[in-house]
Amino acid sequence: MPKQTTAFDLAAITLDAQSGRALYQQVHDGLRDAVLSGRLAGGARLPSTRELCAELNLSRNTVVAAFEQLIAEGYLESRTGDGTYVSRSLPDDMLHVRHGVGKHRSQQIALPAKLSKSAQTIQRAGRWLNEGPPRAFRPDVLALDEFPIALWSRLVARRWRNATVSQLDYGDPAGYGPLREAIAGYLGAARGVRCSAEQVMIVSGSQQGIDLAARVLLNAGDPVWVEDPGYRGAKAALSASGAQLVPVPVDEDGLCVDAGESASPKARMAYVTPSHQYPTGVTMSLPRRLALLDWAKRADAWIVEDDYDSEYRYAGRPLPALQGLDVAGRVIYVGTFSKVLFPALRLGYAVLPDALVDAFVRMQTLVNRQMPALDQAIVADFIVEGHFARHIRRMRALYAGRQDALVRAVQRELGGVLDIQSAEAGLHVVGWLPPGMDDARVAQAALKRGIEAPPLSRYAMTALPRGGLMLGFAGLNERQIRDGVRQLRGAFE
Repeated sequence: MPKQTTAFDLAAITLDAQSGRALYQQVHDGLRDAVLSGRLAGGARLPSTRELCAELNLSRNTVVAAFEQLIAEGYLESRTGDGTYVSRSLPDDMLHVRHGVGKHRSQQIALPAKLSKSAQTIQRAGRWLNEGPPRAFRPDVLALDEFPIALWSRLVARRWRNATVSQLDYGDPAGYGPLREAIAGYLGAARGVRCSAEQVMIVSGSQQGIDLAARVLLNAGDPVWVEDPGYRGAKAALSASGAQLVPVPVDEDGLCVDAGESASPKARMAYVTPSHQYPTGVTMSLPRRLALLDWAKRADAWIVEDDYDSEYRYAGRPLPALQGLDVAGRVIYVGTFSKVLFPALRLGYAVLPDALVDAFVRMQTLVNRQMPALDQAIVADFIVEGHFARHIRRMRALYAGRQDALVRAVQRELGGVLDIQSAEAGLHVVGWLPPGMDDARVAQAALKRGIEAPPLSRYAMTALPRGGLMLGFAGLNERQIRDGVRQLRGAFE
């Protein structure tokens, strides 16, 4: 007597040879959807692979591959000498989910979200990282097509050919020794940072350096000065630690230290971007730097100096870091390779006062253990062999030309509407709007035309005296810059 199979119409499985998806995957998805929707009940016997091949006009290898994947995933089970059945071990609620549950997360069963106060704070802060493919004029996008991939590949291959067993094991949570030495040497020569290799700790970008500083040094309710407008990622990390953010205005000389002292003289920490303020682009003057260091000493407070893109300075040499002026050991200096190499590398560094090194390393051991050892070794080779300095010089010249192209295009197309001047440093410039014009409305109009020009108000905690748009230029060639400015002009029209 022939064995009975399910009455489910297997020919209803939709196959599209032009979709770009493998046929076996389309068969797999069709059968899985049938199981999840209940059209194929638990215990139902499926046709043999030969029968299904004839039904769908497919090769047997295609159908066998789909069955094997479904069996491995637990949707089907094979009984020797008896055929293939829908598994009965799937949870009952999974068998009766509405069709297409895998396509729309909004259709999934909602569970009550009992988030921590820290997670709730981050939720309220909203997204601060850009998503989706980059477009003009998204800030902080790099000319990644100019990165020396062939050279980097040779360094990677050499490191892996000569890799040792110890490099595959856990390493020093503070980071790979030769890389810490290379960074200390580079920062001393290029940025005026005073440190030894023992004070350098490798982190996964400046964002983690800020997060570690908050974890180690702040208690819930501690007041922290933040630049206003300022970097949203830092605000989110500090808020998540339970800190009370104290917005301090920024003018043409940088953070207004007097305003910070008036608002919160006993703040526990100040977060600053003195070399190239984010997002306005101003540089903190020497009197302000000295005033900030004096306040930190008197208040027994800490300063987190985020030096995120100081390598790209187009007017003279990069300014010495605030850390180099610190004689009281109050500055935590953080930097990143994301802007000078490539973001996917996810490596940065923190230069710590001697008194904080042990506490930071212990915290790093808990939250992240260590950064990838071989990636650190490759970066060390890139620096020590001179490739790093050459790459920065080449990219600095490229970005200077692109900034000039952007400024000229804006002055030509939007003169009288958008006030723009060349910035001395960085990867973006600010276009200032006429007084009273809503920068958020202009940015929204630009977005409808495919132009991403974030408003300064997005980065502010209090009302700004004048609105503006951030215009990134580094990842765009001159033609893209000209086309983007024409599109931006349409937003004003």
